Parts: sequence; structure tokens; C-alpha cells
Amino acid sequence: MSAGRGDIKRSMRIGQLARAADVHVETIRYYQRQGLMPTPARPQGGIRRYTEADLARLRFIRRAKAVGFSLTEIRALLRLNDDAGDAAACRAVRALASDKLADIRHRIAELSRMAEALETLIHQCDGSADPACPIIQTLAGDAGD
Repeated sequence: MSAGRGDIKRSMRIGQLARAADVHVETIRYYQRQGLMPTPARPQGGIRRYTEADLARLRFIRRAKAVGFSLTEIRALLRLNDDAGDAAACRAVRALASDKLADIRHRIAELSRMAEALETLIHQCDGSADPACPIIQTLAGDAGD
């Protein structure tokens, strides 16, 4: 079979894989060092080639990162993905996702508290006739905690 356009999908160089997944080549290499992506064997005197399965795995990693999973969590998800037809694996994935959602909601609550504190500081600054900055004073602990 001649090397036509269809072969690119089945066998890609790292640059082609990076473009197809919309990541940098160094991202792929980093994922390989972290054990998230396999490093294909290099044929004698040849160039490593990546498959459609590698592209699917890279896209899986990107989507998991986009919803907030850490690389450690993604590693666990990838292991569980190998058992995707297993009900126990599905429950484990659901538990990871539920934990991640709880973590995200906790972080949102913390960010909301931080935003309220900053709004209060900014309001104090706007209403202050004192030449000293009330925000700096508060952060320095000079405002009488």
C-alpha cells in the first residue's frame, strides 16, 4: 500500500501527533516521562511512529485535564479505562469524578470568600481619607485584626 493521507492517521510522527491533538511535542514527551503515554520503539535507524490509539489516549488526557483532573488522577483513570467494561472500574471512575467535583466546589467556595474579602478591602480603600493605604495596612496586620 502506498503512503497516502490515510496512513498518516494510522502512523504519525510526533509532530503530526502533536498537531492532531493540539498540543506541543514537549507535552507528549513530558507525558511519556510521566508514564501517561507510551514511547514507541524506534526502529533501527528509523523514526518513532504513533498510532490512532496514541492519539485517542492523548485526547483522553487533554479532556481529563480540561475538567480538572491532575496528572496523578489521570494516570488512575487511564488504568481504569483499560477495564472500562468492568462495573467495578466504572464505580471507581465515578468515585474519582465525584471526589473531583467536591474538590472543585470547595475551591469555588474558597475563591468566593477571597473575592468577598478583596471587595471589602477595596471598599475600605475607596472610603478612606487616611493617606496610608488601608489594603496594605490590613495585609500587614496594622489594622487591628
